[in-house]
Amino acid sequence: QVQLVESGGGLVQAGGSLRLSCAASGRTFSSYAMGWFRQAPGKEREFVAAISWNGASPYYADSVKGRFTISRDNADNTVYLQMNSLKPDDTAVYYCAADPYGLETTPRADYWGQGIQVTVSS
Repeated sequence: QVQLVESGGGLVQAGGSLRLSCAASGRTFSSYAMGWFRQAPGKEREFVAAISWNGASPYYADSVKGRFTISRDNADNTVYLQMNSLKPDDTAVYYCAADPYGLETTPRADYWGQGIQVTVSS
């Protein structure tokens, strides 16, 4: 069983930065692929970024490539999403996800956090 708790969201002006954190419980964190998804009002949940169990080969949605960076610290059971050059279109609830078999761009994972709001004002 893995529990995920997101933090670091909030309100920021366009062009600003935020760093989201996702703290995971459970001894098997280091063997799980981790990722971030987001859901804006009236829209479906969409993929943002994911990273493999060893931190290799992170991959991103085209809409955030070059602006967002995903990373993980297996010693602290935490995954991060550094978000730079934020745009109003990035406004959404951001969800941390974990899966022992990997994450794809479809919003499917064995474990989800409760979500955290990110609001980017213009």
